[in-house]
Amino acid sequence: MPSQATGEHPRVGCVRSSILSESNANRVELGRILGAHGLRGQVRVKVFGDDAANLVQCDEIWLASERDDPNPQLHKACYVGTGRPGEVRLQLDTIGDRDEATALRGKIVLAQAGILQPLAAGEFYWHELIGCEVQTEAGDVVGTVREIWETGAHDVLVVRNEAGRQNLIPTAREITQNIDLKTSGSSSRGFRA
Repeated sequence: MPSQATGEHPRVGCVRSSILSESNANRVELGRILGAHGLRGQVRVKVFGDDAANLVQCDEIWLASERDDPNPQLHKACYVGTGRPGEVRLQLDTIGDRDEATALRGKIVLAQAGILQPLAAGEFYWHELIGCEVQTEAGDVVGTVREIWETGAHDVLVVRNEAGRQNLIPTAREITQNIDLKTSGSSSRGFRA
């Protein structure tokens, strides 16, 4: 069903997020380090989302061991360039050789949410949906979006209710009918599924 706000189908994606620790609350996940590239300390980063533009423009990033890492490490990006499809090459100020780069494998790459490029009407970054309340067409509360999984065909919302029950809801157009991020207050922000 079309989004009631725009008359178009909502599109979800571009930047991954989940409920992050308080120290990471204003940061979004842009990718994950896959391993070393070359001998001088560059790393290969799998980009989360449709395009690497947000990561390519970063001057500084944080590396976290896991999503709720309370102490991500700040790094200056000396070089960010394209690599294989869905990847970028990244040179960090404190990493000088292949062994140091290899040790970063699996780290999550975070950046300030404020650096994200604006999206077209009807498109949303994943982190904007985290914390949104999900309702049925009848207005019954399903729960709150806690994280989003990238599965291939459709992203999947991980929605938990107050009792702790987890529901997996695909972002297919036929299911996600209206996304409202403009309403203030976390209890009323949300969408109907």
